[in-house]
Parts: sequence; C-alpha cells; structure tokens
Amino acid sequence: MAPGNAPTPQLITQRPGNVVRRYGFELPARAESVGRARKLTEERLVRWGMDEDTRQTAVLVVSELVTNAIVHAAGNHVICEIREGEGHLRIAVEDQGYGPTGPQMHRASDDEGGRGLFLIDSLCTGWGAHDTSGYGPGRVVWAELPHGARQALPARASEPVC
Repeated sequence: MAPGNAPTPQLITQRPGNVVRRYGFELPARAESVGRARKLTEERLVRWGMDEDTRQTAVLVVSELVTNAIVHAAGNHVICEIREGEGHLRIAVEDQGYGPTGPQMHRASDDEGGRGLFLIDSLCTGWGAHDTSGYGPGRVVWAELPHGARQALPARASEPVC
C-alpha cells in the first residue's frame, strides 16, 4: 500500500470542532527510510501550501524523529503522522519499543550523535513523548511548530485528500 494510504493509528489527539489536515505513512525501520520520510513530508507540505521555512523545518524535524525511532527503538517499522490546523504543524513519530527512560536531550558530548532532541527543542514551540496508549510497547514522540501558508495546490483527481 502506498504511503499516505495506509490506515494508521491516530498518534495525535484531535479536539472536537478542529478542522485539520492529516497525513500519515509507515516505513520500514531502516536507515534508508529517513530519506523517504523527508521526501514524503516535503511533497505533502508543498501540496498543502506550506511556506518554504516551515517545510524546511518540518523536514528536519521528521528526519530527526524518524532517525531516533530507528536507532533507539526495537521494531521493524515506524509510523509518521503530520497534522496541520490552527496555525500549527504537528509531527508525531511512533516506534515499536523504547528504552526504560524514554527520549532524552543531550546538549554536549564527545559523541557524533545525541543532539537531535536538542535541535528539535530549539526549532519547535513544543515537543514531548507518550506511550502508545495500550496497543503496543512503543512510544510516540511529537513536535509542534507554527507555520505560514500560501495558497494550497489543488489535489489531483487520482490521489486522496487527507
């Protein structure tokens, strides 16, 4: 099934009365999936009419969250969901397992990695994590950023509008 068409569990709580656009995809938990996640995110945000700065930031956030899910959690796939509404873009990535402490920020170290959540913390208006609400051992890590939108491109007749 093509990304964006697969039924995915709701990763982000929606409040009654909100009008939101939602796009989700599932990818294998492999390093090459990070590039695919960036591409899918960029394409969807162009279709939604997001401004260049928002798209670049969102693609970076997706890249960091998907990388963390692949590197730090056991499992064979990751699920990503992007929601747009009320002037904010919210990104959530679900993995299939997590360590005993959950996600942690690392400000400085001798390691090459470990600073992804610090970057997300500096780019986004908020971020957090929660367990998968009883349907598995995984964790959802989410981040939110404000956005500026331009006129959305019309949807193609052959693709679903999310």
